[in-house]
Amino acid sequence: MESLESGSDDINQMVQAQEPLICGLPDDIALFCLARVPRVYHTVLKCVSRRWRDLVCSEDWHTYRRKHNLDETWIYALCRDKFERICCYVLDPNSSRRSWKRVQGLPSRSLRRKGVGFEVLGKKLYLMGGCKWSEDATDETYCYDASINTWNEANPLSTARCYFACEVLNQKIYAIGGLGLDSSVPHSWDTYNPCTNSWNSYSDPNIVPEIEDSFVLDGKIYIRCGKSAVNFQVYAVVYEPSSGTWHHADADMASGWQGPAVVVDGTLYVLDESSGTRLMMWRKDVREWVPVGRLSLMLTRPPCKLVSIGKSIYVIGKGRSTVVVDVSNAGNMGGIMVSSSIPKLTSNDEIISCKCLSI
Repeated sequence: MESLESGSDDINQMVQAQEPLICGLPDDIALFCLARVPRVYHTVLKCVSRRWRDLVCSEDWHTYRRKHNLDETWIYALCRDKFERICCYVLDPNSSRRSWKRVQGLPSRSLRRKGVGFEVLGKKLYLMGGCKWSEDATDETYCYDASINTWNEANPLSTARCYFACEVLNQKIYAIGGLGLDSSVPHSWDTYNPCTNSWNSYSDPNIVPEIEDSFVLDGKIYIRCGKSAVNFQVYAVVYEPSSGTWHHADADMASGWQGPAVVVDGTLYVLDESSGTRLMMWRKDVREWVPVGRLSLMLTRPPCKLVSIGKSIYVIGKGRSTVVVDVSNAGNMGGIMVSSSIPKLTSNDEIISCKCLSI
């Protein structure tokens, strides 16, 4: 009986695979139509049939929407709540409600960890490493597929580490520096190649310890630690992918990098939180930092993280309070930038990291 039922299931799957996506239309025309359905309704599409579900969850769907500029970007925030547990929220910037929603199913083994890495590659989120007060750094890695809303265990890091930088360059994840099980960890980095589903480890003595921030600009990775206790200067290094080495970043650029950073269309912006919240811009042509404007203290709740979508910078602070600044039209009145905001929540969740994921 079991073999008969199994054979029947195989036949049903073959029949469904042969059926058109939309009756009376070739599949390429059906894909042309379905791919234009807004991302918020993709969950509904997956309920129509098995073929529709498999299509919406596939890499082909993701690639097609990206190729035809149909992909939509949502923001994912990794937070720590009042119980010292990590949690994840997602924001659809195009929604009329513009409210944060919780992402369920976070791996239970990671909930109490600190110093975890958080990065996006393609349509997947990666949660990496971390440690507890009673547990050394780990190499465990978990992957969240946004198209199927599911967490799974992934290939572990080459090196157990926590409190490290994460960036994506040339379609590879870089896990850089931090702390680990031996003294070599702060001066090493791991790279993940999704094509081979494997990690590789490298080392360089120039990598800074106690990393506080990072970004990618002009095809290079920049990382920095806090100010030196000796000369109170910001210490930053840059990774050159052509040579696979790290060297000191230019002092004039590093001097103004004193807060969370984000790159918009090749231009670097930093949120200076030393006195209120002031957005600064790095002018590469004249090698100097210039103020863009101040954000209202009534809207921001530092410490904040920055992400960008198009020409807009999202300033996300405690409790996921969110301020949106369009830098293409950053007109200011009396030094206060014109911006829009998402109403504050009663939560005081700490923002660990924010990333953008497009489907």
